[in-house]
Amino acid sequence: MTTENKQKSVQRKARGKERRTGSQEMVQKLIAERTEMFSLYCQLAGLQPFGTGKNSRLKQAQELLQKFCQVLVDYIAAGHFSLYERIINGMERRRQIATLAEKLYPRIAGATETALDFNDKYDCGDHCEITMAFSDDLSRLGEKLANRIELEDKLIQHLVLNRRAGE
Repeated sequence: MTTENKQKSVQRKARGKERRTGSQEMVQKLIAERTEMFSLYCQLAGLQPFGTGKNSRLKQAQELLQKFCQVLVDYIAAGHFSLYERIINGMERRRQIATLAEKLYPRIAGATETALDFNDKYDCGDHCEITMAFSDDLSRLGEKLANRIELEDKLIQHLVLNRRAGE
């Protein structure tokens, strides 16, 4: 192998390592956002802030709900504007991962729509009225998020296994 070919080979390996590191960082960010979102979801599910009036429990629930909505949107964005966008735009060179992502993405997008609808309905500061419908809305969101997480985990598992195989 000539010196020039060796240099090109080293450069290709370095670019591959940079891409793998970038994918790993995207996955870590996604999991961190997801963990925080899920923690807040569980806190919300444990509250019963229903009714009218300006009591401290309602205020606490509204504040928690606003924090949850922000983290929910951050989590959705972490997936869509980093990991999925990279795959959908054809920047993922590993065919097996790109094929799996194409198969899973429509189902992940469905959960995204539910999350964004929830956010649109409940991200309204301290003037939101949290009614009995909130419990059903939160439950429906939880089911969609659980499905999304399961699908993401399949994709992440392939990303991690494929990365390790390439090392």
